[in-house]
Amino acid sequence: MKISGIQKLTLLDFPDHVACTLFTPGCNFKCPFCHNSSLVLDLSTCQIIGEEEIFSFLKKRVGILDGVCITGGEPTLQKDLKDFIRKIKNLGYSVKLDTNGYRPEILKELVEENLLDYVAMDIKNSISKYPKTIGKDDFDENLIKESIDYLLENHVDYEFRTTVVKEFMSKEDFIEIAKLIKGAKRYYLQAFRDSGSCIKSGLHAYSKEEMENFVEILKKYNVTATIRGMD
Repeated sequence: MKISGIQKLTLLDFPDHVACTLFTPGCNFKCPFCHNSSLVLDLSTCQIIGEEEIFSFLKKRVGILDGVCITGGEPTLQKDLKDFIRKIKNLGYSVKLDTNGYRPEILKELVEENLLDYVAMDIKNSISKYPKTIGKDDFDENLIKESIDYLLENHVDYEFRTTVVKEFMSKEDFIEIAKLIKGAKRYYLQAFRDSGSCIKSGLHAYSKEEMENFVEILKKYNVTATIRGMD
């Protein structure tokens, strides 16, 4: 299992948990607004933290931390992910997985083996704009829809989330997304912030008022939406 980074404490990433976050290298998408570009573009420069070091840390934090978030990159690309999570669960931790949803078979397998307590799936854009948004022309929309439908069936606690970038998204896109995730109990609109390490520069966020308008659109489709990362 390849881990390229660790955030030793987070109170935000895993709802109702004191957690750490582990970052995996590699992704099957190349979203221009990705702020973890170092984990996507040139894997030869990524550091790799050994499993022994990771588990040494986790064992010392038993009773202090109660959750582990696994993010990326895209964690479902890691061939040892299932065994890695099982080892974490054996220490008594709850596990949250961040995913783009493009490997629904892996998502289902992990959930059905009771290895995940929470899933956060990114909705990159309306389906019609996915190829442009993720930098992938050979895009299979059915894989995204399969993951969405599976989570909507409430096999595991979940959230959907979208990083809202002005150059890529409009009101019409949120109408499409609302229809796609109709009935979702938890959908976060994340304000875009240029960290300086995005894949593409020169991108912009919407204003708070504009974001609130998107939330109102989503409510009409029985989607519980909240703005995240904006004062």
